[in-house]
Amino acid sequence: MAGTFHFSLVSPERELFSGEVDQVDAPGSEGDFGVLAGHAPFMTTLKEGRIHVFVGGANHAYDIHGGFADVTPGGLTILAESAVEVA
Repeated sequence: MAGTFHFSLVSPERELFSGEVDQVDAPGSEGDFGVLAGHAPFMTTLKEGRIHVFVGGANHAYDIHGGFADVTPGGLTILAESAVEVA
């Protein structure tokens, strides 16, 4: 089991999500990618699409329109140009 890591999703208006997660899938500008605990650090731009956040068997989804993703040893931060939670 890979474990959990800290994830933050921030839009210009507010922070939409902050907490420990199992996995995050995001629409990278050079291809979709998934992040698990212990992922190698990298930074990329994001394209329009949907982020899936997996926490304890639940899937939270957010539609985003561009931005940046930064994976560090401390976790994943996504700064989205715009983001809205999918109901």
